[in-house]
Amino acid sequence: MWNTPTEKDLAKIPNLYESENISMKDKLIHLHFFIMGSDWYIAEYNGKDLFWGFVILNEDYEMAEWGFISFAEMKEIIVEPGIEIECELGWQIKKACEIEKITRAQGY
Repeated sequence: MWNTPTEKDLAKIPNLYESENISMKDKLIHLHFFIMGSDWYIAEYNGKDLFWGFVILNEDYEMAEWGFISFAEMKEIIVEPGIEIECELGWQIKKACEIEKITRAQGY
């Protein structure tokens, strides 16, 4: 995985279910991972391995959804040598409704 988030970065993400009373469109997205047309937007983390967020695989906006994501499994994704999942450097925390790809998939 390129640009793996630091423990300090991960510690800033709310725990699982901590933001469950916030509407989906107002959820804060703390990290963005991507690879070749696939995006993972992270809203919560259990401090060990499990993220919760929004996923768009292979630009399939119809099937995109909120759900649980294994950090360990993400780290293993390699399309071919030199093409690995990447964490966006300099990501600024924003609401889900402020992210064009989530808005497109969810119809906000």
